[in-house]
Amino acid sequence: MITVKINKRQPRGWRGLFSRPQTVLAVFSYRYDAHLVPDLLANIDPIVDGWVALDDRASTGIVSSEFERQRTLIGAARTAGADWILAMDPDERFESGAATAIRKLLRPRKPTAWGFNLRELYEADAYRVDGIWGQKVRYRLFPAFDAAELPDRGMHACWYPRDGRYLERRCDLNLYHLKMIAPVRRAARRDLSNHLDPQLRDQPIGYDYLADETGARFETIPPGRAYAPPHHDDGGLWMADLTAAVQTEP
Repeated sequence: MITVKINKRQPRGWRGLFSRPQTVLAVFSYRYDAHLVPDLLANIDPIVDGWVALDDRASTGIVSSEFERQRTLIGAARTAGADWILAMDPDERFESGAATAIRKLLRPRKPTAWGFNLRELYEADAYRVDGIWGQKVRYRLFPAFDAAELPDRGMHACWYPRDGRYLERRCDLNLYHLKMIAPVRRAARRDLSNHLDPQLRDQPIGYDYLADETGARFETIPPGRAYAPPHHDDGGLWMADLTAAVQTEP
């Protein structure tokens, strides 16, 4: 089921085409992590003009198609009047200064997909920075497009066509990921990914690193770059229980 919520509508029409504020709609789906959605909405409310959500809780199987969910959300956001789409997951939070900074990104000279520093939290206020952990970037803000043009790229599908139409640029804003805080989720994420992609077709480096803490180094979130609302981890799984799911497979 799709839900669309528009907080404010920007004036449209040719007279305001180059002067009106750009309409930014967030898109996200939820299933095992539905309880995280209220805090997600509170976090992105200063950033976006509305949001489009897909309730995936009626799906069967361990996971549903990420590509199909993305295409559905992008199409609904474009229909709702999005100029730009901000793609999110319920377990992600932007640093509090993102609202003002993101508005400055919306009139680039060339069509642009904007990347954010993905900070994998291991505590509510600290993230991992060694090796690959300090290099992660997620391109989540991009101009709206016809969803039929989105190609299916497997388990780790990109949110937009990577066919050269968009310049990929990185901005210095932090996007905090809550899922890795609980050790049980680190192991569950590794095991679920290995189950879904045993031949490593979608990620050649594999998934074992997700639960490997060898040489781990951490940084505390700097002053002025925190996220809100604050997170109080419940230690839950937030994803399919692989052990139970495998036992019930035909």
